Amino acid sequence: MQRVAIVPILAALLLSFCGCRSSQPTQTNAPMEKATEQLSPATPADGSPEPTLKEDQRPRIVCFGDSLTAGYGTEPGQAYTDFLQTTLDEKGYNYRVINAGISGNTTKDGVERLDRVLAMQPALVIVEFGGNDGLRGLRIADTRANLDKIVSTLVHSGTRTVLAGITLPPDYGPDYIRQFNQTYDLLAKKYHVPMLPFLLKGVFGVDGMMQPDRTHATAAGNKVVAQNVFGLIQPLLKKQSANPSPR
Repeated sequence: MQRVAIVPILAALLLSFCGCRSSQPTQTNAPMEKATEQLSPATPADGSPEPTLKEDQRPRIVCFGDSLTAGYGTEPGQAYTDFLQTTLDEKGYNYRVINAGISGNTTKDGVERLDRVLAMQPALVIVEFGGNDGLRGLRIADTRANLDKIVSTLVHSGTRTVLAGITLPPDYGPDYIRQFNQTYDLLAKKYHVPMLPFLLKGVFGVDGMMQPDRTHATAAGNKVVAQNVFGLIQPLLKKQSANPSPR
Protein backbone atom coordinates (compact mmCIF):
# COMPACT_ATOMS: atom_id res chain seq x y z
CA MET A 1 0.00 0.00 0.00
CA GLN A 2 1.42 3.35 -0.96
CA ARG A 3 1.52 6.05 1.69
CA VAL A 4 -0.18 8.57 -0.60
CA ALA A 5 -3.24 6.37 -0.64
CA ILE A 6 -3.64 6.30 3.13
CA VAL A 7 -2.74 9.86 4.05
CA PRO A 8 -6.15 11.44 3.25
CA ILE A 9 -7.88 8.89 5.46
CA LEU A 10 -5.57 9.67 8.35
CA ALA A 11 -6.75 13.25 8.90
CA ALA A 12 -8.95 12.08 11.75
CA LEU A 13 -5.93 10.85 13.69
CA LEU A 14 -4.95 14.32 14.88
CA LEU A 15 -7.64 14.96 17.46
CA SER A 16 -7.82 11.34 18.51
CA PHE A 17 -4.15 11.02 19.41
CA CYS A 18 -3.33 14.32 21.07
CA GLY A 19 -5.97 16.97 20.43
CA CYS A 20 -3.35 19.59 19.58
CA ARG A 21 0.26 20.11 18.60
CA SER A 22 1.45 20.95 22.07
CA SER A 23 4.48 19.15 23.46
CA GLN A 24 3.09 18.94 26.99
CA PRO A 25 2.88 15.58 28.76
CA THR A 26 0.82 12.86 27.12
CA GLN A 27 -1.68 12.62 29.96
CA THR A 28 -2.74 16.21 29.19
CA ASN A 29 -2.73 16.04 25.43
CA ALA A 30 -4.18 12.58 24.97
CA PRO A 31 -7.03 12.15 27.45
CA MET A 32 -8.42 9.30 25.36
CA GLU A 33 -5.29 7.22 25.88
CA LYS A 34 -4.68 5.30 29.07
CA ALA A 35 -1.21 5.78 30.53
CA THR A 36 -0.74 2.37 32.07
CA GLU A 37 1.94 -0.14 31.21
CA GLN A 38 0.76 -3.54 30.05
CA LEU A 39 3.87 -5.75 30.41
CA SER A 40 1.45 -8.63 30.18
CA PRO A 41 1.44 -11.88 28.24
CA ALA A 42 -1.42 -13.22 26.19
CA THR A 43 -4.13 -15.15 28.02
CA PRO A 44 -3.87 -18.92 27.45
CA ALA A 45 -6.68 -20.20 25.25
CA ASP A 46 -7.51 -22.97 27.72
CA GLY A 47 -7.99 -20.48 30.57
CA SER A 48 -5.19 -21.97 32.64
CA PRO A 49 -3.19 -19.70 34.99
CA GLU A 50 -0.48 -17.78 33.18
CA PRO A 51 3.06 -18.46 34.48
CA THR A 52 5.04 -15.49 35.71
CA LEU A 53 7.94 -14.11 33.69
CA LYS A 54 10.33 -15.94 36.00
CA GLU A 55 8.50 -19.26 35.64
CA ASP A 56 7.96 -19.13 31.88
CA GLN A 57 11.27 -19.87 30.22
CA ARG A 58 10.17 -19.49 26.61
CA PRO A 59 12.15 -16.92 24.59
CA ARG A 60 10.40 -13.56 24.85
CA ILE A 61 9.06 -11.39 22.08
CA VAL A 62 8.54 -7.91 23.54
CA CYS A 63 6.11 -5.61 21.74
CA PHE A 64 7.42 -2.18 22.69
CA GLY A 65 5.30 0.84 21.80
CA ASP A 66 2.34 3.12 22.48
CA SER A 67 -1.47 2.69 22.41
CA LEU A 68 -1.42 0.79 19.11
CA THR A 69 0.61 -1.87 20.89
CA ALA A 70 -1.16 -1.55 24.24
CA GLY A 71 -4.51 -2.38 22.65
CA TYR A 72 -6.24 0.80 23.76
CA GLY A 73 -10.04 0.62 23.68
CA THR A 74 -10.31 -3.15 23.41
CA GLU A 75 -11.11 -5.79 25.99
CA PRO A 76 -8.32 -7.71 27.77
CA GLY A 77 -6.99 -10.35 25.40
CA GLN A 78 -7.80 -8.33 22.26
CA ALA A 79 -4.59 -6.39 21.67
CA TYR A 80 -2.61 -7.38 18.58
CA THR A 81 -0.06 -8.94 20.93
CA ASP A 82 -2.65 -11.46 22.13
CA PHE A 83 -3.52 -12.48 18.59
CA LEU A 84 0.18 -12.68 17.75
CA GLN A 85 0.65 -15.12 20.64
CA THR A 86 -2.22 -17.23 19.30
CA THR A 87 -0.70 -17.28 15.82
CA LEU A 88 2.71 -18.30 17.15
CA ASP A 89 1.19 -21.08 19.22
CA GLU A 90 -0.85 -22.38 16.30
CA LYS A 91 2.15 -22.42 13.99
CA GLY A 92 4.41 -24.19 16.47
CA TYR A 93 6.65 -21.29 17.51
CA ASN A 94 7.42 -21.61 21.21
CA TYR A 95 7.75 -17.93 22.19
CA ARG A 96 6.11 -15.82 24.86
CA VAL A 97 4.74 -12.47 23.67
CA ILE A 98 4.98 -9.61 26.18
CA ASN A 99 2.90 -6.46 25.70
CA ALA A 100 5.11 -3.52 26.71
CA GLY A 101 2.84 -0.88 25.20
CA ILE A 102 1.88 2.29 27.06
CA SER A 103 -0.79 4.50 25.56
CA GLY A 104 0.34 8.04 24.83
CA ASN A 105 4.05 7.24 24.86
CA THR A 106 6.40 9.25 22.68
CA THR A 107 9.80 8.14 21.45
CA LYS A 108 11.33 9.95 24.43
CA ASP A 109 9.23 7.81 26.75
CA GLY A 110 10.46 4.77 24.88
CA VAL A 111 14.08 5.73 25.48
CA GLU A 112 13.34 6.07 29.20
CA ARG A 113 11.88 2.53 29.26
CA LEU A 114 14.72 0.80 27.42
CA ASP A 115 16.34 -0.57 30.56
CA ARG A 116 13.12 -2.30 31.61
CA VAL A 117 12.75 -3.91 28.21
CA LEU A 118 16.35 -5.11 28.14
CA ALA A 119 15.96 -6.49 31.67
CA MET A 120 13.42 -8.96 30.27
CA GLN A 121 16.20 -10.43 28.09
CA PRO A 122 14.03 -10.49 24.96
CA ALA A 123 14.89 -12.65 22.00
CA LEU A 124 13.09 -10.17 19.73
CA VAL A 125 11.67 -6.67 20.16
CA ILE A 126 9.01 -5.12 17.93
CA VAL A 127 9.51 -1.33 18.14
CA GLU A 128 6.39 0.77 17.46
CA PHE A 129 6.83 4.45 18.34
CA GLY A 130 6.57 7.83 16.64
CA GLY A 131 2.88 8.46 16.09
CA ASN A 132 2.48 10.67 19.13
CA ASP A 133 5.64 12.60 18.26
CA GLY A 134 4.40 13.34 14.77
CA LEU A 135 0.89 14.26 15.78
CA ARG A 136 2.27 16.78 18.26
CA GLY A 137 4.46 18.28 15.57
CA LEU A 138 7.63 17.52 17.51
CA ARG A 139 10.94 18.12 15.80
CA ILE A 140 11.79 15.37 13.33
CA ALA A 141 15.41 15.52 14.48
CA ASP A 142 14.38 14.72 18.05
CA THR A 143 12.12 11.85 17.00
CA ARG A 144 14.88 10.40 14.86
CA ALA A 145 17.43 10.73 17.65
CA ASN A 146 15.15 8.97 20.12
CA LEU A 147 14.22 6.16 17.73
CA ASP A 148 17.89 5.81 16.82
CA LYS A 149 18.70 5.42 20.50
CA ILE A 150 16.01 2.77 20.94
CA VAL A 151 16.95 0.73 17.88
CA SER A 152 20.72 1.07 18.27
CA THR A 153 20.61 0.08 21.95
CA LEU A 154 18.57 -3.01 21.20
CA VAL A 155 20.68 -4.03 18.20
CA HIS A 156 23.97 -3.49 20.01
CA SER A 157 22.71 -5.58 22.93
CA GLY A 158 22.39 -8.50 20.55
CA THR A 159 18.59 -8.41 20.57
CA ARG A 160 16.86 -9.05 17.27
CA THR A 161 14.83 -5.98 16.45
CA VAL A 162 12.13 -5.02 13.96
CA LEU A 163 10.53 -1.64 13.32
CA ALA A 164 6.83 -0.84 12.77
CA GLY A 165 5.94 2.52 11.24
CA ILE A 166 2.98 4.87 11.07
CA THR A 167 2.19 8.01 9.05
CA LEU A 168 0.48 11.39 9.60
CA PRO A 169 -2.55 13.40 8.46
CA PRO A 170 -2.06 15.74 5.50
CA ASP A 171 -2.44 19.01 7.44
CA TYR A 172 1.10 18.64 8.76
CA GLY A 173 2.37 19.50 5.32
CA PRO A 174 4.16 17.40 2.71
CA ASP A 175 7.68 18.26 3.89
CA TYR A 176 7.06 17.31 7.50
CA ILE A 177 5.21 14.12 6.53
CA ARG A 178 7.92 13.13 4.06
CA GLN A 179 10.65 13.57 6.67
CA PHE A 180 8.57 11.76 9.27
CA ASN A 181 7.98 8.77 6.99
CA GLN A 182 11.64 8.69 6.00
CA THR A 183 12.61 8.25 9.63
CA TYR A 184 11.62 4.59 9.63
CA ASP A 185 13.29 3.89 6.28
CA LEU A 186 16.53 5.54 7.36
CA LEU A 187 16.75 3.66 10.65
CA ALA A 188 15.84 0.32 9.08
CA LYS A 189 18.62 0.74 6.53
CA LYS A 190 21.13 2.10 9.05
CA TYR A 191 20.75 -0.83 11.44
CA HIS A 192 19.69 -3.47 8.90
CA VAL A 193 16.46 -4.27 10.70
CA PRO A 194 13.23 -5.45 9.07
CA MET A 195 10.53 -2.80 8.82
CA LEU A 196 6.75 -2.73 8.45
CA PRO A 197 6.03 0.68 6.85
CA PHE A 198 2.45 0.94 8.15
CA LEU A 199 1.31 -1.06 11.17
CA LEU A 200 -2.39 -0.62 10.30
CA LYS A 201 -2.09 -1.83 6.71
CA GLY A 202 -5.35 -3.53 5.73
CA VAL A 203 -7.01 -2.14 8.85
CA PHE A 204 -7.28 1.63 8.60
CA GLY A 205 -10.37 2.69 6.69
CA VAL A 206 -11.82 -0.82 6.59
CA ASP A 207 -15.34 -1.25 8.01
CA GLY A 208 -15.31 -2.91 11.42
CA MET A 209 -11.54 -2.73 11.77
CA MET A 210 -11.26 0.65 13.51
CA GLN A 211 -12.83 2.04 16.67
CA PRO A 212 -15.08 5.13 16.47
CA ASP A 213 -12.07 7.36 17.25
CA ARG A 214 -10.65 6.27 13.85
CA THR A 215 -7.28 5.90 15.52
CA HIS A 216 -7.19 2.54 17.28
CA ALA A 217 -7.98 -0.88 15.87
CA THR A 218 -10.91 -2.97 17.05
CA ALA A 219 -10.39 -6.57 18.09
CA ALA A 220 -10.99 -7.59 14.47
CA GLY A 221 -8.48 -5.00 13.33
CA ASN A 222 -5.91 -6.18 15.83
CA LYS A 223 -6.17 -9.69 14.37
CA VAL A 224 -5.06 -8.24 11.04
CA VAL A 225 -2.29 -6.22 12.71
CA ALA A 226 -1.06 -9.43 14.31
CA GLN A 227 -0.85 -11.06 10.89
CA ASN A 228 1.04 -8.03 9.55
CA VAL A 229 3.53 -8.32 12.40
CA PHE A 230 3.81 -12.09 12.13
CA GLY A 231 4.75 -11.76 8.46
CA LEU A 232 7.46 -9.29 9.49
CA ILE A 233 9.00 -11.43 12.22
CA GLN A 234 8.52 -14.97 10.90
CA PRO A 235 11.89 -15.05 9.08
CA LEU A 236 13.58 -14.30 12.42
CA LEU A 237 11.84 -17.05 14.38
CA LYS A 238 13.04 -20.54 15.15
CA LYS A 239 11.10 -23.60 16.16
CA GLN A 240 12.05 -24.12 19.80
CA SER A 241 12.22 -27.10 22.12
CA ALA A 242 9.64 -27.36 24.88
CA ASN A 243 11.84 -25.86 27.61
CA PRO A 244 14.29 -23.38 26.01
CA SER A 245 16.38 -20.85 27.87
CA PRO A 246 15.06 -17.23 28.07
CA ARG A 247 17.28 -15.99 25.22
